[in-house]
Amino acid sequence: MTRRLTLTLLATLLPVAGAQTAQDILAKVDAAQKAARDVSFRLSGTAALDTSTQKIDLTIKAIPAQSVARVQFAAPDALADNVVVADKNEVRQYLYLTNQITVTSTKKAADAAGFGFDFTQLSNTANMLSGYNVRLLGTSGAAGARLYQLEATPKNSGGDRTRVWITEAGWRPTRIQVLSSGGKTVADLNVSNYRINSGLTAASLRALPKDAQIIRQ
Repeated sequence: MTRRLTLTLLATLLPVAGAQTAQDILAKVDAAQKAARDVSFRLSGTAALDTSTQKIDLTIKAIPAQSVARVQFAAPDALADNVVVADKNEVRQYLYLTNQITVTSTKKAADAAGFGFDFTQLSNTANMLSGYNVRLLGTSGAAGARLYQLEATPKNSGGDRTRVWITEAGWRPTRIQVLSSGGKTVADLNVSNYRINSGLTAASLRALPKDAQIIRQ
């Protein structure tokens, strides 16, 4: 009886001993992204903008080691064909309808966003979540293809919660969901076309129309 009880306890404890923590998962995502020379992916889904829910579709390309990122919008319609290029020093936003490029310091752009967002970290999930308390909500799938669901809440104040699904097949995000403090879905975005080491260059990421008017803010 004692031996059977001991084996039962061991069988219960072993999966816990080998389980991933939220910090373990973020560390592996961070390591995978730092090992990549370049990263690109598509974010698509819906988000509550202004007074209505709108379609979101954008492509993100980045070179993590150089802290250069490019975001190109396909939707919503108001932002279609707009481009944002960011590095450690400045954020350049190309406005397609007016053929203008607004140039803002990275710090000023982050302050204007209201939450200290660093645009150059769009390809770095671990760094993006560094200002949050992160916990593991659940795990699904078989070994080698497990999917981990993380939830992040701001460390300094209440507000929106962010849920990120991470696959261990490449240690990358597959879905991002933002929930209001009341539990309403603010945004629900899928990550697709995820590629690494496709030969992106900083020059190609920074390229914007040469005839555009420059406006410095």
